[in-house]
Amino acid sequence: SDRNEFRELDPVIGELDRTPVGRAARAVQPAMIGGWPSPLLPRSWGELVVLRPPSEADVAVLHALMRDPEVSVLTGSVHTSTPSSDDAWTFERLQQIYATWAKASDRHVWAIVETSSGAVVGEVLLTDLDEGNASCGFRICIAGATGRGLGTEATRLVVRHAFETERLHRVALEVYAFNPRARRVYEKVGFVVEGTMRDALRFDDGWVDAHLMAIIVDDWLADPS
Repeated sequence: SDRNEFRELDPVIGELDRTPVGRAARAVQPAMIGGWPSPLLPRSWGELVVLRPPSEADVAVLHALMRDPEVSVLTGSVHTSTPSSDDAWTFERLQQIYATWAKASDRHVWAIVETSSGAVVGEVLLTDLDEGNASCGFRICIAGATGRGLGTEATRLVVRHAFETERLHRVALEVYAFNPRARRVYEKVGFVVEGTMRDALRFDDGWVDAHLMAIIVDDWLADPS
């Protein structure tokens, strides 16, 4: 089967899928992945991607992806289009961050793995989990694998998790005005623009707006596809 073939490509998922929790994939439970306790994403198998907790071995790949110039610009991590040799996120710092996130109670983090190649192509997060308001933030980063529907499917899987497993009411995000491709992905999944933060990012010789987008559980239940 495709899943058996994929286990050959990604040994972390293969090992995970042989556990009772991995086979059931019905509830978020802690699991030890590469020494880090992390939540599992129920129904994490999509047609195009698999979402799993990042392993320590993934850090080198994710570090390289985050150094992609386009990713740096579109996520607002830099303030100029001129490439820089500075490494804002060192490998060691990123290791510490992922180890901390794996134990954090206010976020869930997954590596995005392309099913056809077994390659880690990015990360996706639910952030700032607010139990009192049943809400959270959303963030996704994919490099070198755009235009193939991977981001749309990963976003949909995580939004489903937020509403159907975490029982949240609202998921929100920010997207910069110079990233219409990402905005289209979010709109496909059901996010709507709720407002605009004018001149939110200084970039080159000007300013860039940031759009506030959100999806609430009623939107999702109306069209959970």
